[in-house]
Amino acid sequence: MITKTYLDSIKKQFVYYKTIGEKAIEQVEPEQLFSTINENTNSIAVIIKHLSGNMLSRWTDFLTTDGEKEWRNRDTEFEENSTTKEELMEVWNTGWNCFFEALNALEENQLDTMIYIRNEGHTVMEALNRQLAHYPYHIGQIVFFSKLLKQNEWNSLSIPKNNSISYNAQKFAKVKSIKNFTDDELNRLT
Repeated sequence: MITKTYLDSIKKQFVYYKTIGEKAIEQVEPEQLFSTINENTNSIAVIIKHLSGNMLSRWTDFLTTDGEKEWRNRDTEFEENSTTKEELMEVWNTGWNCFFEALNALEENQLDTMIYIRNEGHTVMEALNRQLAHYPYHIGQIVFFSKLLKQNEWNSLSIPKNNSISYNAQKFAKVKSIKNFTDDELNRLT
């Protein structure tokens, strides 16, 4: 029972963070995707390429091969070589599609299966948790950088400033229920 609940929950959370990333990307102008603050920061485009490269490496044949594939060239993920927003979104979707295909094919009894990332053993559950920390970390960077670029034109993706009281009042006005926090949040974002 707990493994099914875990799989259901983690799937919803990954969809939520993917959606947050996309909503942030939608708000910036196409040329802003390639902007950097300085030579030590990554553009949104580079972050997208890195996320996709990680997903493709980690989740292609993940039950039978190491998560750091020989064909992956991680360093090139941090080079600016994409030219259009459409190209970037194709890279984004290729990574997420690979990840969700692997995630959706998982069965409850596989969560304890041992897999390897750079020759270090992880259960499938540990690998999922690792990525649930990694992907939102970078999506947070995308959101933060998007907010900087849009400045006062930013449409909040969470509870807007000075709206906590009304947001909480709406939540507490509802009957207590058991559900994933993403259920309401995804509806709000779409």
